[in-house]
Amino acid sequence: MSDGAGQVLSAHVREEIDHWVAKFPKGRQRSAIIAALQAAQHENEGFLTPEIMDGVAAYLGLPAIQVYEVATFYSMFETKPVGRHSISVCTNISCMLRGSDEIVAHLESRLGIRTGESTPDGKFYLKREEECLASCCGAPMMMIDHHYYENLTPEKVDEVIEKLK
Repeated sequence: MSDGAGQVLSAHVREEIDHWVAKFPKGRQRSAIIAALQAAQHENEGFLTPEIMDGVAAYLGLPAIQVYEVATFYSMFETKPVGRHSISVCTNISCMLRGSDEIVAHLESRLGIRTGESTPDGKFYLKREEECLASCCGAPMMMIDHHYYENLTPEKVDEVIEKLK
């Protein structure tokens, strides 16, 4: 791994990357890009900067474009500042039939923002609606900071939001 990324990536992020690189055959460090970006994004208040993505590429010894492709393809990555707590509501058919539209409307009203926006205090980011979060049996559901909350009602959403405040 390259030391040129040492200025941008913390020791913790580099350690996390090393952990994931070790899981793949030698020369397959590209397989660790997702985990590397997750660790870096988490440590940078929920978003990736060009400098961080370049640092990940340098550390992995990969062309920067390979890291940018992953960061801009997957909805789990943000490339602009967003609220600290990222909220995604599944709107696929199972969740939609069980009330996800009501959950989205409730969150927008409760937080005073629309999907794709962050609260003025930077605490919450209501991501664009997700097509599927693979929890159909617990519909409607949402994910906040990679934790699933299922069988939602507006009251249950309020309880979750209050715990994060």
